[in-house]
Amino acid sequence: MAVDILVMGAGTIGSFIGGSLAAAGVRVGFVGRPRVLGALALHGITLSDLEGRKTRVPAAELILHERVPEGLRPSLVLLTVKSGATAEAAAELAAALPAGSTVVSLQNGVANARVAAQAGPGLRVLPGMVPYNVAEVGPGAFHRGTDGRLAAQADDALRPWVAVFERAGIPIDLLPDMLPVQWGKLLFNLNNPVNALSGLPLREQLLERDYRRCFAALIDEALAVLARAGIEPAQLGALPAARIPPILRLPTPLFRLVAARMLRIDAKARSSMADDLALGRSTEIDVLSGEVVRLAESHGMQAPFNARMVELVQAWPERRERWPARQLLTQLGR
Repeated sequence: MAVDILVMGAGTIGSFIGGSLAAAGVRVGFVGRPRVLGALALHGITLSDLEGRKTRVPAAELILHERVPEGLRPSLVLLTVKSGATAEAAAELAAALPAGSTVVSLQNGVANARVAAQAGPGLRVLPGMVPYNVAEVGPGAFHRGTDGRLAAQADDALRPWVAVFERAGIPIDLLPDMLPVQWGKLLFNLNNPVNALSGLPLREQLLERDYRRCFAALIDEALAVLARAGIEPAQLGALPAARIPPILRLPTPLFRLVAARMLRIDAKARSSMADDLALGRSTEIDVLSGEVVRLAESHGMQAPFNARMVELVQAWPERRERWPARQLLTQLGR
């Protein structure tokens, strides 16, 4: 069956974005793992968000594939697999789709578009960014718990889709340079491992000062590395990234007042890394804190806080117990 958009990676982000487009009348094909596809085939896709929207796409209207079908010619591919699966997914796309197919990497980190381009010769891979948190809250049910606008590298192939994404309730901005945006998002994503190890919903975790102090230490260290590398991260929220750590360290009553916008998070929201740990899947810690560590090393620096966070997340399968805030802060040497 012909599709307009192919979602390569029907996980939480892929299902939410693809489901939003399908609900707006776009012919969307989903490629994913049997566990997710089985739930979608049985329950369809139910979408909700913190503004109260609720939308459902019936199972009968979904186009589901375990592999990219031969002969498919989508106008656009959204790459939403986990970072560790990027090369494999790109190679599969390149083998099945026409040369020159446009692929937007809506993945965490800063290197996935480059990895996809190298693994999928012939694909036109553009970097993108998803600003919000999406959680799987039930079989086929996906909830956006924070706000923001999608972003992607400006390209003529994407311009016709801007109005379509807007109509679907997932507006997208086309930007001339995505690297500062990707690093700006990565700084906020440094809370993902803190949240995952806390075992708490995002909002509840952010209301514990010692967890915030962990997050602040990771951001401060990353900002020092970026300064050495000559990279200025984009401002994605109300404040520049450098202003965030002092706010995170405020006493909680004051933090509640000053960071009201930051705390505009649905009670259901949690990080995707928390879901990965709960399901026993590999995490994306290597493209978050690991990316900070590698950039530091390439400029003759060390990033001990982020390096320790990598170790803690990788060791979690042996521990399988949440880290209390004070203990986690101590593990980072604070």
